[in-house]
Amino acid sequence: MGVDVIVVGAGIAGLATARALALRGASVVVLEARDRIGGRTWTDDTLGVPVDLGASWIHGVDGNPLWSLAAAFDIETVEFTVGSFQFDGRPIAWHDPSGARLADVPSGAFLADLHTVDELLPAAVDAAAPGTSYADVVASVVESLGWGDGRALRVEEYMAHRSEDLCGAPVIDLDAHGLDEEHVAGDEVVFPGGYGQYVTALAAGLDVRTEAVVSLVEQNDERARVTTADGAVFCAQHVVVTVPLGVLQAGDVRFDPPLVAPAADAVERLGMGVYDKVFLRFPTKFWDAWVIRQQGPAGSDWHSWYDMSRVTSEPVLAALVGGDSARRLETLSDAEVVAEGMAALRYMYGPDVPTPDAVRITRWAADPFTRGSYSYLHVGASPEDHDLLGTPSGRVQLAGEATWSDDPATVHGALLSGLRAANRILDTEVGVEDLVRPVP
Repeated sequence: MGVDVIVVGAGIAGLATARALALRGASVVVLEARDRIGGRTWTDDTLGVPVDLGASWIHGVDGNPLWSLAAAFDIETVEFTVGSFQFDGRPIAWHDPSGARLADVPSGAFLADLHTVDELLPAAVDAAAPGTSYADVVASVVESLGWGDGRALRVEEYMAHRSEDLCGAPVIDLDAHGLDEEHVAGDEVVFPGGYGQYVTALAAGLDVRTEAVVSLVEQNDERARVTTADGAVFCAQHVVVTVPLGVLQAGDVRFDPPLVAPAADAVERLGMGVYDKVFLRFPTKFWDAWVIRQQGPAGSDWHSWYDMSRVTSEPVLAALVGGDSARRLETLSDAEVVAEGMAALRYMYGPDVPTPDAVRITRWAADPFTRGSYSYLHVGASPEDHDLLGTPSGRVQLAGEATWSDDPATVHGALLSGLRAANRILDTEVGVEDLVRPVP
């Protein structure tokens, strides 16, 4: 089969690439390994209500292309600004190491400490030598303040959890500059109907082939060729590969000729984080905050629970677990994960916490088509490595959140990387606003 462009992967980046190309009259086929489209954007209704197993938030609506597309696609949103940089301003239930809820005075003092460290971190990051970890920078700032062991420990603990939340990586593996791009402008929002609404809208009118596992991407001076695991062959003038960084690092897609610098080097330097979710639907709601956070050893793996009833209108809690904690949970059975989660909740709320009616657990590291959740800046990498990863090589280029340096690990970063790939091929400009038009 011959077309103008083959797009590998039907996540947001792949669909944005294909839609932009098709709107300008290019013939495009999208090859998707799964039996569904959306990639790491996956809305599921196992709990009886829609929940997002992968991407959930628009992180900062100000100037965010997904915010304008939400209105254009008539996608309902709910404000839910409770990220790891928002210590206060929204209802957060903090629990001390004993499991008891912190009263206003001690929680206020702890929040003041977090703000103090956060104000000092940018200068410390700027002064850090290459190869310094985020953990090292945080430790240096806290040490300079001369706080007692307990006070310092609570702050360093929270900053480590922030690395796990935002990057899916241990704080010792995250480069000092790894959170530079995480400060977003404006409120954050989620979707009662799920992120999958974007997927449906972007895929409308496109030629998407599911269960097409790409194993080989070849190119020469005359054409490019893509082969799937079942032996199907597709030919085109250009190929845009949007598989996650973890798949590239595993070598699951072979390139002939192989990827070369600078893209190949960026593949090696960047990291692929893991961030999983444990959704529990209860018969009744027993909590009263948007987020529940546990300090101390009891919160090592189970430090953050999110009130998804704000989104689902049903009593659903979601534990968000990243880094080594997520990798450990993926080795357990569903029953073992639920038992740990229930023990964590009963540690804070007592033995009367009811048994959940339904459960949904993600395992993104074990997923052969993702091998992780999203990219992060590993110690020794630089922010420019994201854009270097997207450097075209002849008829082949990569796209996806890992290739977008301004906002990696975000859906809007994936979307914009797809538009960039399409515009390079077209040698023209297709904007976000064009994506709402029907494909001819």
